[in-house]
Amino acid sequence: MADDNSSKPPGERRSWLDRLGQLFSGEPKNREDIIEILRAAREAGVLEAETLSMLEGAMAVSEGQVADVMVPRSQMVVLDAEAPLSEILAIVIESGHSRFPVHGEERNDILGILLAKDLLPGIASGQPPDSIRSLLRKPVFIPESKRLNVLLREFRLSRNHMAVVVDEYGGVAGLVTIEDVLEQIVGEIDDEHDEAEDTSGQIAEQADGSFVIDALTPIEDFNERFESDFPDDDYDTLGGLVTAAIGHLPEIGEELTLGRFLIRVARADRRRVQAFEVRLLADVDEA
Repeated sequence: MADDNSSKPPGERRSWLDRLGQLFSGEPKNREDIIEILRAAREAGVLEAETLSMLEGAMAVSEGQVADVMVPRSQMVVLDAEAPLSEILAIVIESGHSRFPVHGEERNDILGILLAKDLLPGIASGQPPDSIRSLLRKPVFIPESKRLNVLLREFRLSRNHMAVVVDEYGGVAGLVTIEDVLEQIVGEIDDEHDEAEDTSGQIAEQADGSFVIDALTPIEDFNERFESDFPDDDYDTLGGLVTAAIGHLPEIGEELTLGRFLIRVARADRRRVQAFEVRLLADVDEA
């Protein structure tokens, strides 16, 4: 729920209205101007922190390229068209993916894309295909330099969810899925096949008495560790709490004081804060 802006002094309200007017009058000259206006909207309580993050992610997609988000060739899960069906099934089950590039004699020779849903009915009915070649769908090849917003539009229109990325020489450079592009906007998308994140190392004490804390650390875990009482009604993680307190997507080096803690942004990217350096104020005063 947006904060009530009516209690702000008239001067502050006019300042925000002036910036909002700039946004719709065409006065912003570049992406940085628009981001500044959006961050001002967050500070004014017009936008939630997560909404601001997604808007910034959407803008980043308009400038990003496939090479920025693709799964590199070395990490691709691919199938050999001539491999025994038992071997193919083992890879499909172990990976948990739904789509697989299939290659011929060479890994660089992508013949098509196999969908698990096309393979499994024959297995379940006891009539497996003689070769997976008959099940392959036509692959889509795209260059590393393709803009992400263009690719997202093509994914939507063609209903394809995967594309094979090729380099300037025509060799396979990697692959990209619609999920890879959407994650640039909404953040990491986990499914039932993704391993649960190990939270045991989310709070690491340093030799100087400070702590490096993962931004995804649940507020409940933070409170338990430091005997604090930060509320977790509106935000689940320390990153969400700090982002809301700062009023915009934090940048590396930004600091703020919350309760008895001095919190400094240690790692962050264009989409989210990743880690904090946290010190107890008592330790800072003594130093």
